[in-house]
Amino acid sequence: MGLKHGKYIYIARSDGWYVKARVFKSRAEEENRYMIVGPKVRVPPPTAKIIKEESLPESVKAQLYAL
Repeated sequence: MGLKHGKYIYIARSDGWYVKARVFKSRAEEENRYMIVGPKVRVPPPTAKIIKEESLPESVKAQLYAL
């Protein structure tokens, strides 16, 4: 099963876990473009797009570890 054509991504945290996030394509990068939606997992789906947490704004980084 796919991830809805780029609507969802997985974010790699520094502790080895991955978190699912919703991407709002119409918003600018400075705005709240990412919304954390899923649980943390050890192994993401093989078809998932994965980004590192260093490329995210500080407001989203704080939400990654709230899970």
